[in-house]
Amino acid sequence: MTKIAVTLNGRATSADVEPRTLLVQLLRDTLHLTGTHVGCDTSQCGACVVHVDGVAVKACTMLAVQADGTQVLTIEGLAGGTQLHPMQEAFREHHGLQCGFCTPGMIMTAVDMVARLGTDLSEGTIRENLDGNLCRCTGYHNIVKAVQAGAHAMGAPAAAAAE
Repeated sequence: MTKIAVTLNGRATSADVEPRTLLVQLLRDTLHLTGTHVGCDTSQCGACVVHVDGVAVKACTMLAVQADGTQVLTIEGLAGGTQLHPMQEAFREHHGLQCGFCTPGMIMTAVDMVARLGTDLSEGTIRENLDGNLCRCTGYHNIVKAVQAGAHAMGAPAAAAAE
């Protein structure tokens, strides 16, 4: 077993892991943060996307020991207390989900997209950047609308967003 320490959703966390443990296994099985989903076991679906040091990664492709010393943000840490993150609120408001299984990965990818590309995102840009995230229920139309609305809300001044 190897002891690792991460800052998880803003809190210092440590765990003993076997060297072959995937980050997604650490999050779900050891730390019981089940919002990060495993959908394909082949890194194709994007359901397991989390942020490591501010960058979106598929947690099924990263060993937990590789996360030692990093800051990890999961869907559970995205909201501010009981207030949903603007991207989460946009997915709720624009029904960017059906069964909800892909939703955490979609939202984490969308937040990363806004951080990298800004808040003025075209439909084509959104679709291209969601290419690694699969949804088996929707036609992506509402997901794209939700990402556009969430991106806009993320760029809105705090006072305007509260209105």
